[in-house]
Amino acid sequence: MKKTLLLGFAALAFAVTFTSCGKVPQEKIDAANAAIDTAKMVEADVYLASDFTAVQDSMNAVMAGVEAQKSKLFKKFGPASEKLDAILLQARQLKVNAIAKKDEVKKEVEALTTETDSLMAVNATLLKKAPRGKEGAAVLEQIKTELDAINATITEAKTMYTNGKYMDALNKLNAAKDSATKINTELNDAIAKVKGKR
Repeated sequence: MKKTLLLGFAALAFAVTFTSCGKVPQEKIDAANAAIDTAKMVEADVYLASDFTAVQDSMNAVMAGVEAQKSKLFKKFGPASEKLDAILLQARQLKVNAIAKKDEVKKEVEALTTETDSLMAVNATLLKKAPRGKEGAAVLEQIKTELDAINATITEAKTMYTNGKYMDALNKLNAAKDSATKINTELNDAIAKVKGKR
């Protein structure tokens, strides 16, 4: 009787263990997916693209493993469950980091806007001082067209900033600053050559 009772407990313990190991950790899957979605909502895929992709890849790998286990007679979801715990923590941290990065980029855009506006004001002054010989007039007209295009890019960047698209604004402003710097160098060189001849 005692032996039968012990065997019964052993069978019950095995059944509980087997059931827990053989059950899809759906709650953890849902929690991890929700955390990844929340990270995407704060634009982690924009501001921390490689980190976001890494978390998504980890989730895809876990889900592939879960699907593989489903087809087995003795299902083992323990390793997937542990990985899901790690993904949940990573996704939550990613959200925090993305918010911080977005704020950092926002400030960078503000500083770069001021810097680019100042550079363009200097270029406008240099344009008035630039030599206007036969060839100079055509070159200056071309530079003026380029400056108008840069100003249009800066205006686009400012609109993006207003709409909260800070990364797009940063990329536009960096391109505008590079172009404005080249023109600044070109104008300064032209003015220096004229002064040198005198």
